[in-house]
Amino acid sequence: MKDRETDELTGPGEDTARADILTKRTRMRRHTIDDLDDTAALWADPGIVRHISGKPSTRSESWSRLLRYIGHWEALAFGYWVVEDRDTGLFLGEVGLADYKRDMTPSLEPWPEIGWVMAAHAQGRGLATEAVAAALDWSDRWLSAERTVCIIAPDHHASIRVAEKNGFAEGGYGRFGSEKSPVLIMERRKTAV
Repeated sequence: MKDRETDELTGPGEDTARADILTKRTRMRRHTIDDLDDTAALWADPGIVRHISGKPSTRSESWSRLLRYIGHWEALAFGYWVVEDRDTGLFLGEVGLADYKRDMTPSLEPWPEIGWVMAAHAQGRGLATEAVAAALDWSDRWLSAERTVCIIAPDHHASIRVAEKNGFAEGGYGRFGSEKSPVLIMERRKTAV
């Protein structure tokens, strides 16, 4: 018998997780090891990580992140997608769902956590909102979880707007381990499909 946490995070039983998602302007696909250069460049950009970790990632840290993305799909049948320009194939960013088992108070478990990060050249054009909407539509169709959560730095107004446009509302504040700065927790209820 499955416990509640497992039930909430179970992905699709069939291979629908492998299908690309097409939006008006993007193609979202699962990561492969060939995405290391784009992932590493994204996470090494100080402007990108300013509101996330505050510290650019090394290539080795990005390799671990990439393997974690791939592992989510293999272990849980959901995860992150590479977001590409639908016409040109240009790397735009990463959007997806995760179960990070964060050392956080309050706990985010058992809910899937959505996250997004767009390259500097892709920001300010509504692409994050579009990709997040597609990921949530996928989640609403294939995951049994009744809600999705996200965490955002309270001063990251652009990401808060993306979350709000996708139906998220403020759910309070939380803290990671011994971190002093709080993070905003936002929640969204599953919509009928």
